Amino acid sequence: MSNKTLIENIMITPDKFTVVTPEVTLVTVLERMSELKIGHVCVVDNQMKLVGVFTDGDFRRLILNIQKPLPALLSDDIVKYSSTSPKTTYVDSDFSEVKKIMAENKIWDLPVIDRDQKLVGLIHMSSLLK
Repeated sequence: MSNKTLIENIMITPDKFTVVTPEVTLVTVLERMSELKIGHVCVVDNQMKLVGVFTDGDFRRLILNIQKPLPALLSDDIVKYSSTSPKTTYVDSDFSEVKKIMAENKIWDLPVIDRDQKLVGLIHMSSLLK
């Protein structure tokens, strides 16, 4: 793969990973993540602007650190536990930029946004290794 390869050519589109609104419950998010077998969810507003990210790693850390009964935790809105300033890349970024962001931050999934901050896709590490 050339370093000039644009991310838009290798990203997956929002219909192939979990995208939810802020008021969706944690249990619903976990069910959707399991169905699609991607440990990453993007939280968007009603205009598809990215407002947060939640990962399976976030869930593991939450379970270990929260002092709340599990049923109560699972009924909370996902936005409560989402990272509100996630790393992102732009749709017109090139392969080498994205690879660097993911390597430096040790992340497997990177949301792709357009210049209006709207979610347009997701890059998974496996896409970069092909």
